[in-house]
Amino acid sequence: MKRVYVNEKWCLGCHLCEYNCAFANSHISDMVKALKNKTIYPRVHVEGNDKITFAVSCRHCEDPICVKCCISGALHKEDGVICIDTSKCVGCLTCVLVCPYGSITPNGEGVAQKCELCIKNNVDKPACVSGCPNKAIVYEER
Repeated sequence: MKRVYVNEKWCLGCHLCEYNCAFANSHISDMVKALKNKTIYPRVHVEGNDKITFAVSCRHCEDPICVKCCISGALHKEDGVICIDTSKCVGCLTCVLVCPYGSITPNGEGVAQKCELCIKNNVDKPACVSGCPNKAIVYEER
């Protein structure tokens, strides 16, 4: 299965992956209308310091503890991709606490969100990969 991988040596810390992610998942066709003067809630986020930065996104674990801990059944696997049914999420955010990678975050409405590899966006690769100017984020099978 293809996954997102990050090479922290190439990450510039520019946060463009976050903006491209937020835009792709806004389902608005104009980036300015989707993001200008709004708080963004990307499903990938850049972490680090002045010496090293890297994008954090879901690892789509083989045996995901987040799915096991989801009390509402909102988290589930679809063809190896861990997805969230936001209509089922009750906002307990237990998944945020148990994720060992810190890749699940609350969205602006108090429910959990995470990278779903843009599978619902009908694209060949995730928006964070397409938008990375330095090719620090790749989508490949290893």
